[in-house]
Amino acid sequence: MAVKHWSKMQERGNRLGMQILLVCYRVFGRKGLWLVLFPVVFYLFLTGKTARQASHAFLTQARKVNGNRKAVTWRDSFRHFRCFADSAFDKIDAWLGRIQQHNILYTNEALFKQLDEQQQGAIFIGSHLGNLEVCRALSQHRNSKTINVLVFTHHAVEFNKLLKSINPDVAVNLIQVTDLGPDMAIMLKEKVEQGEIVVIVGDRTSTTTAGRVIEADFLGKPAPFSQGPFILAALLDCPVFHLFCLKDKKPNGETCYRVIFEKYADKLVLPRKTRQQTLQQIVSDYAQRLSFYAAAYPYQWFNFYDFWQNDEQVSRSQNKEN
Repeated sequence: MAVKHWSKMQERGNRLGMQILLVCYRVFGRKGLWLVLFPVVFYLFLTGKTARQASHAFLTQARKVNGNRKAVTWRDSFRHFRCFADSAFDKIDAWLGRIQQHNILYTNEALFKQLDEQQQGAIFIGSHLGNLEVCRALSQHRNSKTINVLVFTHHAVEFNKLLKSINPDVAVNLIQVTDLGPDMAIMLKEKVEQGEIVVIVGDRTSTTTAGRVIEADFLGKPAPFSQGPFILAALLDCPVFHLFCLKDKKPNGETCYRVIFEKYADKLVLPRKTRQQTLQQIVSDYAQRLSFYAAAYPYQWFNFYDFWQNDEQVSRSQNKEN
């Protein structure tokens, strides 16, 4: 059976559905809406064979890394789906200002404050682990920086438009991209020089060009990572951070969000003679941090496709279909 690149998979949802979700959320609250949505999530679980298989494979590998020999069941994968659905409510809560400051735990917050005080721009490399939307909304309470978020799918744009309608004062600039070309790099370079933040995910391969990947160990198996975000980080010539926002529990059982800033470098340099080796190390370092947090928070991994699939094989398969 032919396998598909993540960007070619059908997005199951639309703007009208998201607007209905928001209205119901405001009327019934979080618990009430879950009663309505539970059968919908269960239907998507039953009919989403590819996503279901990807969930099973990922949870199995995460358990292997954690030394857990217990087999993954359909209940575990269904929990994975429920956590993904629940993450949408976290985004809405954040943009509505319903998440209290005492429930936000920052790691290395001083690093971010330093950027703000020095009016220095930076690039944050995130992922589809946890909830970057929560992090973007929460950050607006802490600083005045404009955040530029690169998004790669129409669905992401539509959902973020909906979030923006909830709170239009949030200074987040969404930039939809299909290719990280020279024009895009120049525009982002100008924004960084003006002291703005650029956010890009490092766990999705190119939507336009297969094969421009570097394989790195992810949870004990080689996985393809796009070169683009890391080459872009080098071109922007600015501080580089790894960024995660993970839902957790305090010792008293209260829900909290861990916003993790990890400074990777003052700037990335790719020497001509050792460019590929240096890039390999940078990507491997990112994959190692992603693996660390993915193993610790496996149900917050929101890539529902075969993450270890061969990028070039997927491209050849799709070309045959076309």
